[in-house]
Amino acid sequence: MGVYARAPLAFERGEGVRLYTAEGDAYLDCMAGIAVTALGHSHPKLVQAVKDQAEKLWHTSNIFRIPNQEKLADLLTAHTFADVVFFTNSGAEAIECAIKTARKYHWAKGNPEKIDIIGFDGSFHGRTLATIFAAGNPSYVEGFGPELPGFVHAKFGDIEALKKLVGPTTAAILLEPVQGEGGARSWTEAELKAIRQLCDETGTLLIYDEIQCGLGRTGKLFAYEWADAPPDIMAVAKALGGGFPVGACLATVQAAAGMTPGSHGSTYGGNPLAMAVGVASVEELVKPELLAHVREVAGYLNQQLSGLKDRFPDVVLDIRGKGLLIGVKLATPNREFMQYARDQHLLIAGGGDNCVRLLPPLTLTLEEAREAIGLMEKACEAAQAKAREETAGAA
Repeated sequence: MGVYARAPLAFERGEGVRLYTAEGDAYLDCMAGIAVTALGHSHPKLVQAVKDQAEKLWHTSNIFRIPNQEKLADLLTAHTFADVVFFTNSGAEAIECAIKTARKYHWAKGNPEKIDIIGFDGSFHGRTLATIFAAGNPSYVEGFGPELPGFVHAKFGDIEALKKLVGPTTAAILLEPVQGEGGARSWTEAELKAIRQLCDETGTLLIYDEIQCGLGRTGKLFAYEWADAPPDIMAVAKALGGGFPVGACLATVQAAAGMTPGSHGSTYGGNPLAMAVGVASVEELVKPELLAHVREVAGYLNQQLSGLKDRFPDVVLDIRGKGLLIGVKLATPNREFMQYARDQHLLIAGGGDNCVRLLPPLTLTLEEAREAIGLMEKACEAAQAKAREETAGAA
């Protein structure tokens, strides 16, 4: 189906932070498959995990125990607020599970009227019917039938307005601690704490979508740790499998009280092959030295990008985000700028609010970060030249 505006590039292989075309052209990958290949391409531990498991067992069924599912759940709960985990194939499915978990919690407590999920403008939670209506982005819901009931939308960053929306039918508040597609906007630590307090006071569940910003991307294993404001339910995916499709919905035992046998399920979710890769990925991502490295490289990139903002004020308007989820708000149309970057063999992602995102592998070295800044500088020069040419032409 013609649903993708694809760039005219195809890659044959990847190694570390680089992708290679069939012709041998190398590109510095600061997209990482939209924050997916967090350990870089062809990471030896992940490759070996796939090989070893593929020779043993790919799929059974969740009718049976899956030992690596239990191992990965233990890893995730040991490093988070959560007590229990449900494994999915994708981030969107993890959000679906989170929504169901929240509504079923209130139903089990005798409050079936509590179904409303409050989301925020600029959010992105996936492409299923429930997740597009949870986000409420007009461009994603148009043409897909009547609005689903049970979804309410608030303005990003407006805590007072949020308080007025919480009422007798509210089940949960759903947010990304750092928005990805919405333009790399971060909730402040004070705001996250205020939302946590609001949920505690009103009996509302708090759901975090850390599909993009979680698993080390901000310099802590999960972004909520910066604020010490844990959720009741959290969706993760992307880096969880390092490129292999796997997601998870994490919850406290209290929040998951309604999820009893038969209330949810999945054919492929948590299959042995996905779990082997997930274990290998998370065992690397939880290492303190990797998280410290992310913070160091992120500090360097932010400093250097701020320098580009000062040097190219007619191109770069703002630097946003947290850790290695970096948003660059542009005066130049972001799709044009992405092409200027590709011309320099640098891959970056688009984003809302006319941003581009730098989402490199967490293993990006300082030397590679310097290379990325040099290529971004050349893209800025190309954008500036184009803008000045158009201004001269108009005159």
